[in-house]
Amino acid sequence: MLKQMVGGAVALVLVGAAPAAAGERYVALGDSYSSGTGTREYYDAACERSNYSFAKIIDVDRANTDVVLGACGGATTSTVLSGQMGNLTTGTRWVSITVGGNDAGFSTTIRECAEPSWSSNCDAAIDNSQSIINNTLPGRLANVYNEIKKRSPTATVIALSYPRLFMGVDCNAGTFFSSAEMTRLNQTADLLRDKVRTAATNAGANFRFKDAIPPFVGHAVCSSTEWLNGLSNPTGESYHPNRTGHRSGYVPLVRAVMG
Repeated sequence: MLKQMVGGAVALVLVGAAPAAAGERYVALGDSYSSGTGTREYYDAACERSNYSFAKIIDVDRANTDVVLGACGGATTSTVLSGQMGNLTTGTRWVSITVGGNDAGFSTTIRECAEPSWSSNCDAAIDNSQSIINNTLPGRLANVYNEIKKRSPTATVIALSYPRLFMGVDCNAGTFFSSAEMTRLNQTADLLRDKVRTAATNAGANFRFKDAIPPFVGHAVCSSTEWLNGLSNPTGESYHPNRTGHRSGYVPLVRAVMG
């Protein structure tokens, strides 16, 4: 409903007034890194969609943009295809997407590596994630990107990567990451970034890849200014961008494309 601010109060526009011009439609697809998991407050608990997600921040910041947050925590390429594509229209102007981490089982791998070495096999879990990223994920990403092009052929699509989680020190009580494990987990984020970038490049001129790794450097878990949660309660909040991570990490990446 269109509203106007009058003398500090909210007043409804009178019936018969000219309708507001439709804004540019922006659809945010993908997983928990887009839905807002980690920001601690959700208007949709099932998908952990948050008004503090980067898409909803852009919704507030850009008066001429109509944002649809279709992303859902836990989403994979398969569930994006089956459950989120209905948000796209032929008139959609912008699309952003984070997807691939759950296909690779990255959250499961992190949980395995967080355990003491005597009770876990972190290297095997990382090997499995990297194998999926190398061998299976490229085809799945291509399927998702092709479906986006089919449904919104004129949209500019922003394919986003994930940040590195670690800065070399594990300061959280209850986790047991070794230095070598954190290095390999960061390398896995790099590998995932490379596959997303290649798939986006192959998808065509309407796709723009934006790398989330550089803006989060200096703001990883256990940094003096964390933009990512460490081990949290509830645990599902762990290793996701916090509110600052969305506003200062992801929003500038998307706005660099949208203008």
